[in-house]
Parts: sequence; structure tokens; C-alpha cells
Amino acid sequence: MLVQPHVLYLHGFLSSVQSLKAQQALAYCSEIGLRENITIPQMNHGPAETIAQLHALIDENDADNLALMGSSLGGYYATYLSEFYQAPAVLINPAVRPYELWESRLGENRNYHSGEIHVVTREHIEELRQIDVPVLSKPKNFKVFLQTSDETLDYRQALEKFGAGQCVVHENGSHSYDDFEHELPDMFDFFLSRIGQDKR
Repeated sequence: MLVQPHVLYLHGFLSSVQSLKAQQALAYCSEIGLRENITIPQMNHGPAETIAQLHALIDENDADNLALMGSSLGGYYATYLSEFYQAPAVLINPAVRPYELWESRLGENRNYHSGEIHVVTREHIEELRQIDVPVLSKPKNFKVFLQTSDETLDYRQALEKFGAGQCVVHENGSHSYDDFEHELPDMFDFFLSRIGQDKR
């Protein structure tokens, strides 16, 4: 029997489970018969609390079938979790050094979807530094989708970190990643190619 991935989709900073990409991933899973195989948690807390939340979610399921999909800050979290569990990860315009960017985010920030206020503290910045992965132990566990006109993040940071062989780079686009739904078949082909392999 073909082993199916259990996808954990991680949205970006100030985003939500209602984001367009999250909903497109959910719709695609429904289309291919994997509706019960995707989890999209709402992440409202600081980095340390969020990582604890995600560990608990993963431990409730079969970590051997774990597949991570992360956008922006969710991509940073997915990188850490991929290394921890040696699981495949698809990253979409991922943050590489968000602890640097959060210096300008100190204080109150409003969620794009719910309007909820998120407060960023210097403790949160340090929590981001604590989960940084400076060197990837299994680069082939990653497939990274980048658009060069990302207005929030410099795509070249991800290209340098993950390597050209692991990256799909499209000219223009945006931080939201234009035409994301067209990449989903390729993303799930990648998951299926990695699930069940001895990645440890």
C-alpha cells in the first residue's frame, strides 16, 4: 500500500488558516483524496510556544509520514521541524533570518485576517534565534519555491541557504507567491518521493 504523507501546513507571520495558500492546499488535498491528511494550525503565539504547539500536533500523528509545508515565517518553522524529525519540507518564499526582520516589528502587529493584535518582544526575537538551523543535515529533504519579486524577503538568502539544486525560482511574482495552486502537484510529488525513505 502506498504510504501517504500527513501534511502540516504552516502559515506566515500575521497570517491565518484562512490565507489563500492554506485554503488552496486544503482544496488540493480534497481533490486528490487526502482531505484527512492535512492539518493547518492557527499559530497566534510567540516562537517558543508555537514550536511547542507544533511538536504536540506532530506527536499526535505518525511522524514517519510527516510532510511539512511552510510559507514565510512558517517556512522558518518548517526548516527547524524538518531537521528535528528528518521529514521532507516544501518551503514557499521562506524567511531565512526572521530574527533580524523582527527588530522592526517590536510592539503591536495586526493579523491580516482576524485583526487580532500580536505583540513582538525581544524575548521572541531570541526564541527565533534559538531554532535557527545554520547548516542543513539533509538538504535533499527540502524543496524551496521562490519568486524574485518578493517584496518582503530577499529570495537570494533562501537560494544561498538551501542551494540552487533544491530551489525552484520564478521571475517576478510576490511574497504571497503568485499562482501557488499550479505548484501543488509538483510539491506533492516531492513529498511522495521522500516519504518512506530512510532519511535518518
